[in-house]
Amino acid sequence: MRTLERTRPDLAAFLRARRERLSPADVGLPSGGRRRTPGLRREEVAALAGVGLSWYTWLEQGRDIGVSAAFLDNLARVLKLDAAERRHLFLLAHERPPVEPGKTWCVVPPLVSRLMHDLAPHPAYVLNLRWDVLAFNAPAARLFAFDRQLPGRRNLLWMLFTEPLLHQRFLDWEKQAPLMLSSFRRDFARATQQADIHELVDELERVSPDFKAWWRQHQVLSACSGVRRLLVDGTEQSYEHTTLTIDEDRHLRLVVYARQQAGG
Repeated sequence: MRTLERTRPDLAAFLRARRERLSPADVGLPSGGRRRTPGLRREEVAALAGVGLSWYTWLEQGRDIGVSAAFLDNLARVLKLDAAERRHLFLLAHERPPVEPGKTWCVVPPLVSRLMHDLAPHPAYVLNLRWDVLAFNAPAARLFAFDRQLPGRRNLLWMLFTEPLLHQRFLDWEKQAPLMLSSFRRDFARATQQADIHELVDELERVSPDFKAWWRQHQVLSACSGVRRLLVDGTEQSYEHTTLTIDEDRHLRLVVYARQQAGG
């Protein structure tokens, strides 16, 4: 079993390495001439983190002292740790990392785009936390008409509540739309610090009475998956669908549809 005793040396080595890679200029301090050792001094890190030199020295030496999540978060800021390094720091100190705010602006990795197109004939598309459709393959375009939307309106939630095509496409729209909205509310909570997601909700409340009524019920649902009945070329078709997380920070998801097999 992994214990704090076993991780203290790793924590000490990690802190030293990250301190030594920074220069005084990186944190807005004067260089003070030539230094015998690389990076920041311990007293500089301690001062920037708002703790005493002795206490920080003990931490970097791997001594048996307790640390709070607030201090670790502050130390991560001082040492200019990226998201992965910040998580590593918390794990070494056996603290649960605070939840990082969700982002709505994201770029789809080229490999994910290739994989999505390779999924044809299955419709597939990529959503961010705001439910903007960032990428889609040809079957998804045919099924949901993403290619007919201006990039600024290529948003699944907006289309669901304002586009007649999607209203007609979902045979049980009155059942599916509130369920999908309940799933979106989970993503809204993750990205609630992003102004653009609030703008989307405000605009939908103005233009869609259904959205306004259901949004104010505050229903929350886990990730969407299951079977959807769609009207395609005048015939009913059942599609199984699932959602796959495609980035470590859970900002992007790949949604895949597959025709349900007879008897399935």
